[in-house]
Amino acid sequence: MQAELLIHADWILPVDPADSTLERHAIAVDQGRIAAILPRAEARAQIDAGRVLDLPGHALIPGLINAHTHSPMTLLRGLADDLPLMTWLHEHIWPAEGRWVDTEFVADGTRLAVLEMLRGGITCFNDMYFYPEVTARVVHEAGMRVLAGMIVVDFPTRYAESADDYLRRGLELHEHYRGNALVRTAFAPHSPYAVSEAPLMRVRTLADELEVPIHIHLHETRDEIVQSLREHGERPLARLERIGMLGPQLVAIHMTQLEDAEIERLAVTASHVVHCPESNLKLASGFCPVAKLLEAGVNVALGTDGAASNNDLNLLAEMRTAALLGKGVAGSASAVPAKTALRMATLNGAKALGIDDETGSLEPGKAADIVALDLGDPHTQPLYHACSQMVYAASSHQVTQVWVAGRQVIRDGRPLTLDPAAILADARGWRERIATADAAVVPAA
Repeated sequence: MQAELLIHADWILPVDPADSTLERHAIAVDQGRIAAILPRAEARAQIDAGRVLDLPGHALIPGLINAHTHSPMTLLRGLADDLPLMTWLHEHIWPAEGRWVDTEFVADGTRLAVLEMLRGGITCFNDMYFYPEVTARVVHEAGMRVLAGMIVVDFPTRYAESADDYLRRGLELHEHYRGNALVRTAFAPHSPYAVSEAPLMRVRTLADELEVPIHIHLHETRDEIVQSLREHGERPLARLERIGMLGPQLVAIHMTQLEDAEIERLAVTASHVVHCPESNLKLASGFCPVAKLLEAGVNVALGTDGAASNNDLNLLAEMRTAALLGKGVAGSASAVPAKTALRMATLNGAKALGIDDETGSLEPGKAADIVALDLGDPHTQPLYHACSQMVYAASSHQVTQVWVAGRQVIRDGRPLTLDPAAILADARGWRERIATADAAVVPAA
């Protein structure tokens, strides 16, 4: 067999099948796809590779999938910390966005986010923000995958004047990237409290027609539930079910406020949940009942949320937090084991975004979205179980190589498609502008 690249590693964690760990195996890559996975000796004998890469002490995993974030908000990282969600949102984040968010802000913030995510082993993310066409362009140039959210809110912004205007611009984005291998789209109505019923129903109809996901914040806080009961006489999930939005296309973010009957409805309708543990902890939003959801058969993926409320885009750290928090909430040390946390950050994310036929696991025929981590680092030594060390001990600085669709984008820890010095200079420039002009928005230290 001929291949463009043959990668030898001490461990391969393919996620599927059966959460196995393969020792002393190799992955053959050809034309952007995984051609074969086989023992190292057999690979050397059977594969005629144009390039052979030996990675002793390394583990190979599928590219991580950040199933929920707001990538340009990296430029608001640390702007307003230690505040309740609605205070943080209404008194600090939304005013800053109203003043500063334009195409330049989105481009520079997305580049910073892409740099951080690629260096941390994230090869795909699901985004929700204004000017998604700018995000899509930046991500495509960097050689990364994205589901660019066709955002919808009721209120006017620089980006759009009305719900109809948001939808029009979103549909233009969808048409522009139709058939693109790296850029896909999803409808991204912000939340049931920020989008009224008529636009939500229009989103549901269009999502069915275009066969794309619906990405929405849902049941994030207790106050959201109280507000919905007061204004609509029903909980947000029931409201969405009434208008026909529950189903395999629904990607519900946060879900910290769930009753047992609601978990059952999510399972029956094959809706997806994205757990953002660190953001929820930081904003004291509540605890997603991950173990209960998984036991009920709900597909649960993992997201970082935006850097303004996390404050990083580190999915390796998010895996650890999800596993630990899942045990605490369930009252069981065996809840959300390491292999489940890794699956949440890879294949479960791909399933939620509708791309599990393409990525999310290391299997012949799938795209070569591959991440190599150096487990010889002091953080992960001695090593008894590769998957456990990956989830409970590994750090993002241990990511050494990253490929997306067979194209190498990180080599020996260095980005190949981005200019870190320029990106960081732009970020510092935004900090000076925002902090100097918005003294009323930026809290005193």
